[in-house]
Amino acid sequence: MTEALTPDSPVITDSLTTGQAAQAPEAPEPGQVPSTPEQVEAAVHSIADRARHAARSMGQANRAWKDRALHAIGSALKENQALILAANAKDVESGRSNGTSAALLDRLTLTTARIEGLVAALENLAGLPDPVGNVVRGQTLPNGLRLRQVNVPMGVVAAIYEARPNVTVDIAGLALKSGNAVILRGGSAAAHTNEALVAILRDALESVGLPADAVQTVDQFGREGANVLMRARGRVDVLIPRGGRDLIQTVVNNSSVPVIETGEGNVHIFIDESAGEDMAVDILLNAKTQRPSVCNTVETLLVHSKSTVLPAVAAALRSAGVTLHADERVQAALTGTVETVPADDVDWATEYMDLDLAVAMVDSLDEAVAHIRKWTTGHTEAILTNNLANAEKFIAEIDSAAVIVNASTRFTDGGELGLGAEVGISTQKLHARGPMGLTELTTTKWIVQGEGQIRG
Repeated sequence: MTEALTPDSPVITDSLTTGQAAQAPEAPEPGQVPSTPEQVEAAVHSIADRARHAARSMGQANRAWKDRALHAIGSALKENQALILAANAKDVESGRSNGTSAALLDRLTLTTARIEGLVAALENLAGLPDPVGNVVRGQTLPNGLRLRQVNVPMGVVAAIYEARPNVTVDIAGLALKSGNAVILRGGSAAAHTNEALVAILRDALESVGLPADAVQTVDQFGREGANVLMRARGRVDVLIPRGGRDLIQTVVNNSSVPVIETGEGNVHIFIDESAGEDMAVDILLNAKTQRPSVCNTVETLLVHSKSTVLPAVAAALRSAGVTLHADERVQAALTGTVETVPADDVDWATEYMDLDLAVAMVDSLDEAVAHIRKWTTGHTEAILTNNLANAEKFIAEIDSAAVIVNASTRFTDGGELGLGAEVGISTQKLHARGPMGLTELTTTKWIVQGEGQIRG
């Protein structure tokens, strides 16, 4: 068995194999901007090869060493807060000048409080158990073979995302704690911020004796760099897209690297006839207005026709600046009391990521479930009810990554669910589903130990 690296162990320096590199176009010198697609490909492949080399060290580093790195990154973020905010201000101003929507500007913006939140998430990660080496299952066979299935790092994890500099830190922290190296493509909208963050992350890794190349970026190569990353099968082990529908589908449809698909959040809340008014108002306000630009924000409200809470909920949402896209029954129920705009099928399919909410009236739980099944993206659905049978039926019949009873949909989040942070919310059903934390960035291998057994 290979012994895990400790904080006092030397960093691995074995040479990379050069079979592929010998046939590839020569990468440009450091600091030289690639001028041809071939040079971009060579440069990105060089980054991926260095990441694979760094992943060998990360995969053997023990928990104490990885946690030391997380603490160092947190300290560096605090020490360099002014630099980060100055870089972010350039990106936000550029976005505002280019007509970026308020929702995307909110995602793009870092504040002192948000940096403190990133540091807190890193501290939480350091306090979580190391998933590497965890025994998933094991047994001794009748022939004496001893079996263990254990969690091991993925290796090289790549992430493509947009206008979300907080993701740079979240994904890097999760990747490092789970023993991986990471390659980031954070997009042009956050270019200045991500450049500053990646430099801080790399310096912090080196300060504790881990390879800086465990965190790298291909932002400097633009869209072509992202395209090469998607085609780097064999160099990159898994690719995670995080962003809007267009970005995610572009990665899913064009990548030859295995993809863990994170999904858009067309999130629903159903208020049944038994739900109380105070709870409904509080939850809807939180689920829609706390941070409307994120994927766990409610986008469609379904209200039972016998519920009495609609006027209070609608009034509270309108007072908070929410535009209500209502069907005919809801419009009729609110006529003369709360302003609405007509809804159509486009609204039921829309992830607004803004202060807009589609609202429909239904006559039963079955009708609510049918509506959700038709329009869901499989992210998060919630029911507000005081009827236990309705809650259990909703849980059983809704097939989404997260199903919530009597709480805000904003809880579908790695940090809120005790995972420390998240890479994204997976809406697929293979390997990972829901908030993706440390364990979701590992795979498994079988360890078989014998004493000379042969197969008969």
